[in-house]
Amino acid sequence: MVSPGCALGAFVLLLFIGSVASYPNGKVTQSCDGMIPQHGHSPQPSPIHHLTVSDRTFTPGDQIEVTLSGPPFRGFLLEARDAEHLSGLPIGSFTLIDSQVSQLLTCEDVQGSAVSHRSSSKKTEIKVYWNAPSSAPNHVQFLVTVVEKYKIYWVKIPSDVISQPNVPPFTTPEVTRMPPSTSPPVSHLAKPFSASDCGNKKFCIRSPLNCDPVNEPACIFLSFTRHNQSILVEMSGPSEGYLSFAFSHDRWMGDDDAYMCILEDQTVRIQPSHLTGRSLPMMDNWGILEDMAWGLTDGVIQCSFRRNITLPGMENRFDLNASYYIFLASGAVGDGRIYKHSKQPLVTYEKYDVTGSARNIGGSHSSLLLKAHGALMFLAWITTVSVGVLIARFFKPVWSKPFLLGEAAWFQLHRLLMLTTSALTTVAFILPFIYRGGWSWHAGFHPYLGCTVMTLTVLQLLLAASRPPVHHPRRQMFNWTHWGVGTAVRILAVAAMFLGMDLPGLDLPCPQKTYTMIGFVGWHIGTEIILEMHAYRLSRKVEILDDDRIQILQSLTSAEAEGYAFKKAVLAIYICGNVTFLIIFFSAINHL
Repeated sequence: MVSPGCALGAFVLLLFIGSVASYPNGKVTQSCDGMIPQHGHSPQPSPIHHLTVSDRTFTPGDQIEVTLSGPPFRGFLLEARDAEHLSGLPIGSFTLIDSQVSQLLTCEDVQGSAVSHRSSSKKTEIKVYWNAPSSAPNHVQFLVTVVEKYKIYWVKIPSDVISQPNVPPFTTPEVTRMPPSTSPPVSHLAKPFSASDCGNKKFCIRSPLNCDPVNEPACIFLSFTRHNQSILVEMSGPSEGYLSFAFSHDRWMGDDDAYMCILEDQTVRIQPSHLTGRSLPMMDNWGILEDMAWGLTDGVIQCSFRRNITLPGMENRFDLNASYYIFLASGAVGDGRIYKHSKQPLVTYEKYDVTGSARNIGGSHSSLLLKAHGALMFLAWITTVSVGVLIARFFKPVWSKPFLLGEAAWFQLHRLLMLTTSALTTVAFILPFIYRGGWSWHAGFHPYLGCTVMTLTVLQLLLAASRPPVHHPRRQMFNWTHWGVGTAVRILAVAAMFLGMDLPGLDLPCPQKTYTMIGFVGWHIGTEIILEMHAYRLSRKVEILDDDRIQILQSLTSAEAEGYAFKKAVLAIYICGNVTFLIIFFSAINHL
């Protein structure tokens, strides 16, 4: 059985790693310059699509019809360039003929200077108009990158050159297709990495802490070993698609130096990349890596490589002789695409310099603030509120004697537990806002339910503060309102916990978390049913004694004493079970 939270967690956002095919909406402006999809695959050497023009000559202000045609394709990027300087900036602008299949892009701050696909649907022909600018060069050539599917694409397919009249003929045609790249030299790993040198020669990050990949296939392992001016990196762990790690200046994804080991056709591709914002991993050239090796055994990916500690002039590559937070993540791949990790990455507790002294450290999949948020909410809505409700509902006659300030003992206990619930909820409510620095737009319905719970909690406190005396005319209305608001907020709190357990920031083990929460709900409802049945039987017994008029006072006292003892025993057992559920959740949070 899977909880609604698990179902929501299974629906994760698909992230693509390229710049043309990876954007199904065609927003590929960051590829305007090189027109190269950064897929980590080689482009096809011989184009099968055609780029034609309606006229071979033009003058400033003319419109030239440009047609892309050929076998079905999904994505494209079309630009006009100076035929004598194809590496230069886009020339002129375009006008769409069919805006349902194509769209204009702004490249180099020139609106409409490129055209791309609007969706990833299959296409066989695209027609657009090119508008010749007043500053057009003598010769213009159109270039198009075409993507058939993720691994199959052609870069800079050229059209015929078009020229202005009465200019010297174009005599230096250039080959505009990108040559296929060669594969990097990679060797095969014969045995698992060893953790024996962690803390002595190796800087190691492991999850669980102190696990060894030699004996524990489920061990997530990352090590750094310094050799003069280079670092040897070893990474292994179970994954259905890829393993990755990144160096970061903070605990948030974005502007990071990342490295990925990607399962591809029963081999592992080792790929440097970088992260911009909280979106796409951008694939970089593997030329910075040396001594690359990989292994794949029973679903466990292994990869190793060496890189220099400093890489002067290399954009997006960090110098490793500084301190960084280190992220470890894994996820699925399919049809050559990388999916977003469904679980929060493991992040080190602080910044480390991996070129310094050897260390043996761990990390956490969740922030301390989010752990505290979850723990406080569990404590409030599993334990304190549940015990407080049972005391108010069933223990008024048991603890009716005045206690502090002349109030009945049951009321003092109930008020203390409910005030504790409100205080815990308030503190827990604030923590995610501190963590995020504002509202979380990627947490589904959970934050909305949380705000509703917080609002109803405050409302319940205001209602309790305005409680009328016992015999006041509005007392009955108060009782029903107090009960209704309390019941509603408890139901919403349980729903919020179900959803919150499955969010990436506090992703508790599934399906154990679902069964545990269902067990708690059943435990509480079962306890209420038992106490309700006992109360009914006790009232019936008292009625029978009253009708028979036999030793009324003595019998009532005996029945009450018997009933009170039973209720106390049930409450004690309930609290023990309740605390057990609470410990299970606390333990799961502690192991994140």
